[in-house]
Amino acid sequence: MDSKSGIIIKSTGSWYHVMDKEGLVYKCKLRGKFRLKNLKATNPLTVGDRVTFHWDAKLASGVIDELEERKNYIARKSSNLSRQYHIIAANLDLVLITASVVRPQVSPGFIDRYLVIAEAHEIKPVIIFNKTDLALEGEAADRLQRLAEIYGSLGYEIWQVSAKTGENLQELKSRIHGKVSLISGQSGVGKSTLLNKFNPSLNLKTWQISDFTGKGQHVTTFYEMHPVDDDTFVIDSPGLRELGLFEFEPFEISLFYPEMKKVSGACRFNTCLHLAEPGCAVRQAFENNEIYPERYQSYLKIIEDFKDEKP
Repeated sequence: MDSKSGIIIKSTGSWYHVMDKEGLVYKCKLRGKFRLKNLKATNPLTVGDRVTFHWDAKLASGVIDELEERKNYIARKSSNLSRQYHIIAANLDLVLITASVVRPQVSPGFIDRYLVIAEAHEIKPVIIFNKTDLALEGEAADRLQRLAEIYGSLGYEIWQVSAKTGENLQELKSRIHGKVSLISGQSGVGKSTLLNKFNPSLNLKTWQISDFTGKGQHVTTFYEMHPVDDDTFVIDSPGLRELGLFEFEPFEISLFYPEMKKVSGACRFNTCLHLAEPGCAVRQAFENNEIYPERYQSYLKIIEDFKDEKP
């Protein structure tokens, strides 16, 4: 049996698709005792993991023997086991937070939750506003301008693109070159369409937005890593309704809001939640219009939801 190393590009239940350095893909299972190494996670391996495996040509299948140390990962709470979590991707360079201001209309809270997750795991976030061709005038244009103002002033990297017209697509493709990125966003924002534009040979399935609801349908069902070119990979993810923040204490969440972190050191209490505590510098900054109301409201919502996500 040949021993090889590679990266997991797709996980479908008990099978893992592992790509080696030559770009060949092998269908593998886990070695039996491997499952005992990480009891807190429902899945011991995930897309983006680097592994060592051996291949049995006679059986036309492989067995994964070892997991290399991860540089980072993103996880969510398991939907079935509240005291466990599900790792959705590992070894990331970028998180591409993809949104649109119309069909569907994104909320700042959705963007902020992904930003918190990226900041918490020290992964560079990039905010992509797709469908700019639908936001040239009226309320949609105003929403786009407002969101660009909010996140641009906070120092976040922002791209305004259109998968339909091609606006800024080549420049964005150059930006992610040589990286492993997770593309995330609500269903219908055009994640799969963008990937098809980056690499037409992918031919990923897409759906039209419902005229009745204005929302998209889930197209991606498994996390899967797709090649943009030989050195660039993007992990396409299903639209997520929640991301786990269970590794942190409630008072730590504000540390991943840069405008709150800047002033929170002046709070009277080290574990201040910035709600109604006396001597709260963050609350004072908000009342002084130094923190955007959309951002403060999304923070409050995350804190409110925190007790439901904490195992």
